[in-house]
Amino acid sequence: MSITEHELKIELEGIEDPDIGEDIVSLGLINDVTIEDETAKISLALNAPYAPSEMELGNRIREVVGEAGLEADLRAHTGAEHGFDDEVLPRVRNVIAVSSGKGGVGKTTIAANLAAGLEQRGAMVGLLDADIHGPNVPRILPVESEPGVTPSEDIVPPRSDGVRVISMGFMMEEEDDPAILRGPMVNKFMLKFLEGVEWGRLDYLIVDLPPGTGDATLNLLQSMPVTGSVVVTTPQEMALDDTRKGIQMFNKHDTPVLGVVENMSSFVCPTCDDEHGLFGTEGAQTIVDKYDIPLLGQIPLHPDFGAEGSEGALVKDNSSPVQEIVEEFVAEVSDRIGEVNRRTVADNVGDEEPENALPTETED
Repeated sequence: MSITEHELKIELEGIEDPDIGEDIVSLGLINDVTIEDETAKISLALNAPYAPSEMELGNRIREVVGEAGLEADLRAHTGAEHGFDDEVLPRVRNVIAVSSGKGGVGKTTIAANLAAGLEQRGAMVGLLDADIHGPNVPRILPVESEPGVTPSEDIVPPRSDGVRVISMGFMMEEEDDPAILRGPMVNKFMLKFLEGVEWGRLDYLIVDLPPGTGDATLNLLQSMPVTGSVVVTTPQEMALDDTRKGIQMFNKHDTPVLGVVENMSSFVCPTCDDEHGLFGTEGAQTIVDKYDIPLLGQIPLHPDFGAEGSEGALVKDNSSPVQEIVEEFVAEVSDRIGEVNRRTVADNVGDEEPENALPTETED
């Protein structure tokens, strides 16, 4: 006699979430289990596509289903019943803000490589260059065409090697033209970027914020369902001081801080590969210790990363010695996104019985 749906669900209780430390059933991560024709169809409340930890959870579920003598058909669905906003940007699963307390720390380079790295893992990704006064994303991710316009006058983002990109830089006649805009005009452009872009279906929308804690950042936090923020700093104490202010801002707006990435953490000599701490060492560790948030990565200062005139994201450059470090950072961020989302599910669902009707499901 084959296993019943109830018995299979009991077996799934043996799978522990690697980050939260509780089983996936009690956390509410199993929406529904049905068995038909020797196939177990399982709907999962997972929302971080291609994150290593969630892919591993999927593999563990397949193992348990296989041991029960069944084929596994896994799908993912999350919605309002799990605590997620499905009204603002309903076709975008995760909005990730990349911020810094001050300029000059490599925030845009980090944002562009995060977007390109997630796309490289297989995700559908958009990158919104919200740094109105310094729109540098197109320098790192040159697009393949001009932006389009829908009949309803929404902007259609062009692509850069798979990543959909929108930037104030597209609005400039010359790339060196300054964006001389006062507060009301900045807010007007931000509103258009937030509400007037046809992104399509995205797993991740990366938003490169202006440095600091000004109006544009506050508008984003008040207008969009931000999954979490990545805070970029360098080891210098002045940068760390401003980083602390940025973290406090996100905390006051109940926006999860996914963690801190320390850029220019050391200098890697391109000829001898020796590593030198030019700006101090372990500066970001003081932030991590004080606010109990993860250190997402330490990316060295290297001519490959953010070099003047470079085109394309380093995370896709197989010849660079820094590529692996950036790939690990991307994987760490996606895992943190997954953990934040699974905690949201647990807080809103937990041991409750799931509803049978499941809106639009996508393959995991």
